[in-house]
Amino acid sequence: MPNYYDRYSQFRVNNDIKPLPGINIPEQTSDKRIIYKLGETRLDKISNLYYNNPLFGWLIMQANPQFGGLEFNIPDQTIIRVPFPFESAINRYTNEVNKYKLLYGG
Repeated sequence: MPNYYDRYSQFRVNNDIKPLPGINIPEQTSDKRIIYKLGETRLDKISNLYYNNPLFGWLIMQANPQFGGLEFNIPDQTIIRVPFPFESAINRYTNEVNKYKLLYGG
């Protein structure tokens, strides 16, 4: 069960946080897909369901960049991707952050 992952750690410089880039999490066959139901579905609930922790809605948003990072932009009845399992999702995110830092400096 995940406790916490500091997604800001790799972007902290002298106690200041640089802007976080949009990092897309590559798809994997183990990823889940769900129908987002406006008024019923919330990312904290989805995170809790799949990761046993409500704090990883941001990870789900990273897997769905077409919504610009805001849950409020997800239309009703839209299929969204939940990167799964958690450890794999975090590893894919971390790998993409490392690629970003290599390309653009870190």
